[in-house]
Amino acid sequence: MADTATFHDLKEASVFITGGGSGIGASLTEGFLRQGAKVAFVGRSDASDFVDRMEAATGSRPLFIQCDITDTTALQDAIAKSAAAHGPVTVLVNNAANDQRHSTEEVKEDFWDWMMAVNLKAYFFAIQAVLPGMKAAGGGSVVNFTSISYMMGNAGYPAYTTANSGLNGLTRSLAREFGPDKIRVNALAPGWVLTDKQLDKWATPEALAAHLERQCLKEHLAPQDIVDATLFLASSTSRMITGQALVVDGGVAVTG
Repeated sequence: MADTATFHDLKEASVFITGGGSGIGASLTEGFLRQGAKVAFVGRSDASDFVDRMEAATGSRPLFIQCDITDTTALQDAIAKSAAAHGPVTVLVNNAANDQRHSTEEVKEDFWDWMMAVNLKAYFFAIQAVLPGMKAAGGGSVVNFTSISYMMGNAGYPAYTTANSGLNGLTRSLAREFGPDKIRVNALAPGWVLTDKQLDKWATPEALAAHLERQCLKEHLAPQDIVDATLFLASSTSRMITGQALVVDGGVAVTG
């Protein structure tokens, strides 16, 4: 991982990340560990090897709890286990999502409900679970991962873009509701980040070239770009930023 800024208030912070064992989530876990934070994360697949690698690389061992975030009880129980191990969660990163491609015509009700459960419902109930601890701790920071997909009006995954847009409303409403408790709620909207999944499934040379043409900055996004922005929103460095959607896309959504 590349060198990045040090946010001193994140040292010993209790951090909970959904989907923290793969993709951007794995980079987030490492990024917070390197800040000296106490990190817990959930994921559907076993992440024992990743936990071992993180301990070897950073000197700190994250707490992994295997969990399907669409199981609300299991998700909230995992947050309780994190708080018992590390103290009340003061940084929640709602990162886990699924951007499976689909056409409007093929969507069935059960698929729609599942997409909402993964990409919207789990975010709400994770936030609900951390609120008491954040209030008791005197504040906290929630970072909700969305994307620029809904801003661009992208086709090919309407359930996903619907949930993304809903996260923007959720973020604004909860920022207003819990601001008096010094709990900040922001959204982070990445552009096309070249994770292994993206490279394997959709990042053809033609698609990459077309997307880069739309960016103001002519470099592809890497996970580190998203980690840096997340650390900033989690830290008290951004203490007066709440209810916002921070776009990290190289200059696509603003310029079209």
